[in-house]
Amino acid sequence: MPTRTLGRTGVKVSLLGLGGYHMAVPKGEQESIRLVRFAIDHGVTFLDNCWDYHDGRSEERMGKALQDGYRGKVFLMTKLDGRTRATAEAQLEQSLRRLRTDVIDLVQMHEIIRMGDPEQIYGPGGAMEALVAAKKAGKIRFIGFTGHKDPDIHLAMLKMAERQGVPLDTVQMPLNVLDPHYRSFEKAVLPVLTQQGIGVLGMKPFAGGEIAKAGVVSPITCLHYPMSLPTSVVITGCDSLGVLKQALKAAYTFQPLGSERVSAILARTAELGARGEHEQFKTTERFDGTTKNPHWLTTANL
Repeated sequence: MPTRTLGRTGVKVSLLGLGGYHMAVPKGEQESIRLVRFAIDHGVTFLDNCWDYHDGRSEERMGKALQDGYRGKVFLMTKLDGRTRATAEAQLEQSLRRLRTDVIDLVQMHEIIRMGDPEQIYGPGGAMEALVAAKKAGKIRFIGFTGHKDPDIHLAMLKMAERQGVPLDTVQMPLNVLDPHYRSFEKAVLPVLTQQGIGVLGMKPFAGGEIAKAGVVSPITCLHYPMSLPTSVVITGCDSLGVLKQALKAAYTFQPLGSERVSAILARTAELGARGEHEQFKTTERFDGTTKNPHWLTTANL
């Protein structure tokens, strides 16, 4: 399994990361545990999760999968929705309990999708106070944020972090073959992250399945494209062993795409990606969990 350094943290992580939402899609808990352990047994060290995924079941299942010595083999990340210090603290305690660990390697503020989010999180009594305190207490190692809506919101969050003097270790964002054509994170945010030495977590390599439906590029190419960018890890959802094996194949066979190949891919996807209609996380509320469940922002109740 190829590995890369997670920004300026110096930590080595697997090029492929296992998404926390899809691993809990199977009805049976044992199947989820099998997926997580199969991924780890085949070199995946970066595990993604979130406080709200499947009403906490994703964290619970992952926590069980990480027993029997598996916790020590991985870099564990989860996300919190709470925008206030009290809410974020309460959600973090739940995540620690569900994941059955004393320390979470990386905690990210989830769904930074509103222009008001940076000020709320970094303001007095905001969630960042909880993360900084948790880091000092040894409950978390690193701090980051994630969002899928608009590069300008990401840039506002980065500016706020710089202004407040609370450096971020990682940023998670959509990176795929459609992204360069509409409201592009690759064009607007990626250069800033690399310049500042912030770890880049690529997500939504299949644009929520839309690219596969269109059939313009192969599934392997969908993964090789963001892997060819200066990403630290590319996180993908795997809800079955077959999908996971395909992702593992992409990682093990990865060779950086040359400029001519990239140009050909972007030419083939230009029309499909031009209006953002196949990246619905950018243009609709379909993927906005905290819009559908606004109480996640202010309470620790699922």
